[in-house]
Amino acid sequence: MGLTEWARVLVAALVGLGMLVVVPLGLRLIPGAWPAGRIPWWFAGAVPGAVSLWLPRGPVAAGLATLYLLVALALLARARPRLGVAACTALATPAVAASALVAERAGYRLMGFRLDVLALTEAHFHYAGFAAALVAGLVSAFDGGNRAGRTAALAVPAGTGLVLAGFFVGEWVELAGAAVLTAGMWLAAWVTLRAVRPATADPLTRALLAVSAAVLAVTMLLALDWAVGHVTAVPRLSLSWMVATHGVANALGFALCSVLAWRRVGGFS
Repeated sequence: MGLTEWARVLVAALVGLGMLVVVPLGLRLIPGAWPAGRIPWWFAGAVPGAVSLWLPRGPVAAGLATLYLLVALALLARARPRLGVAACTALATPAVAASALVAERAGYRLMGFRLDVLALTEAHFHYAGFAAALVAGLVSAFDGGNRAGRTAALAVPAGTGLVLAGFFVGEWVELAGAAVLTAGMWLAAWVTLRAVRPATADPLTRALLAVSAAVLAVTMLLALDWAVGHVTAVPRLSLSWMVATHGVANALGFALCSVLAWRRVGGFS
């Protein structure tokens, strides 16, 4: 079953939040990823892309979405090995989301995927892609390269890649990706509570870190249940209710709280 109309509206709002708020805030945490003086260039692509979400599918919406794809590809081009796997994954995933956006806004079933699946891909690669990889990398850098942080910084990009591969290979690969991604995000949450939050004196920052870590305990369990339900008879939520629960909580409780907190803590050292 596909998305209901109210869920489509919710997905559009979440994708817009990712494009206009989460990604530009997060980019300031990666040294040299997108210089402050070029932030207007990001919005030159992101604003038309966000507008396209609310227009009827067709050439106009696809054209506006293409402007977002161009800045997302420019961001991808700034990925450098010295930044690390997690940061490079964060810089690459908006391009995946933007490619899905262009196709979905054009009404084109890219690689045979349903339009609802493409819309969910737009959201997934802004949050479980960009935000998740960014936070995992930040946690690892803050933790001084200790084992838990390093594992999170590798598991999250690996899980994201496996989930993407699962779209093409099969549901068991997608399940493996969900399991690896869940493990990586839970590790990132644990290091956040064990190392990052105790080292932060500011009450607001501590609260934002606590919320972002606590939310992951629930949202990633929902993601894992969803993936398991695809290959077994385990009950799972509908797509629309996954958006309303997992999607909203991940976007607001994890991604937004995380980037706001890390803007106060500091980015990669």
